[in-house]
Amino acid sequence: MTAALAPAALDAADWQARRAAHEQRVDAWLAPHLARRRAGGKHPVEDFLFTYYSHRPAQLRRWHPGAGVVLRDADPAEFGPDYRADTAGVTLDTDRVRERRAGSVTWIRDLLAATAGRPAHLGCFGMHEWAMVYRQTQDEVRHNAWPLRLSAERTAAVVEERGVRCSHFDAFRFFTPPARPLNLLTPTRESQHALEQPGCLHANMDLYKWSYKLSPLVPSELVADCFALAREIRTLDMRASPYDLTALGYPPVRVETVEGRHEYVLAQRSFADRAALLRARLLAECDRLVAASDG
Repeated sequence: MTAALAPAALDAADWQARRAAHEQRVDAWLAPHLARRRAGGKHPVEDFLFTYYSHRPAQLRRWHPGAGVVLRDADPAEFGPDYRADTAGVTLDTDRVRERRAGSVTWIRDLLAATAGRPAHLGCFGMHEWAMVYRQTQDEVRHNAWPLRLSAERTAAVVEERGVRCSHFDAFRFFTPPARPLNLLTPTRESQHALEQPGCLHANMDLYKWSYKLSPLVPSELVADCFALAREIRTLDMRASPYDLTALGYPPVRVETVEGRHEYVLAQRSFADRAALLRARLLAECDRLVAASDG
């Protein structure tokens, strides 16, 4: 039997208020996306977190208190099969969930720790998005409903002039074949722990992925905080991309210019600082879970 997490108890009024606040916060993100989905519309910025990541809208909306929390005056049926009745109320069956995850908590913990232990590199200037359209025609690019800001030839020239310094495998794997040899590194899934660094926009967006993969072991408020940061990072990612999204209200960050690169680095540094706080919170949750499992 694994060691139990030190229990904390929430009165009904407290956990119901937290659940309602979480649902209200998430609904503001979900409503436009679900309306577009019903209408068959697409948004290259706002829909990304729902289409690229595997966490469904209903899963994001569902509130969990995290491991080791007892909810007084609650019904286990309200929270799903991972919850059980406790003498003081309802709590997550942490052992059951950890057993099902079979090592993923440790894998995520080690990745977060390795990333946090490195300096932030801020010299990529968002060229990963440019490498994803390198030497493609307008019809071939992923978001082909939206024009590129520059001609295909000029877009390719920017990539070749700036070079590509992407350390993130899940960005690199979407590079066009002729763009891959231009990258300074050749990231793989196996080298992810060795290469991930805290200045990378995609590594910081992925805090959302690691948080929801830890759910319901971590509080839903932490998952929502990671989602909120990822939304802002995605906006910079696409503003600095070669796409022209001004019609959607996204003025470009022109990283092909000195001024644009300066603007990009300032925003990237701010996101890295904010992501460091979330990464530390996720690490603390993982350490707590690992210690309880090893105890």
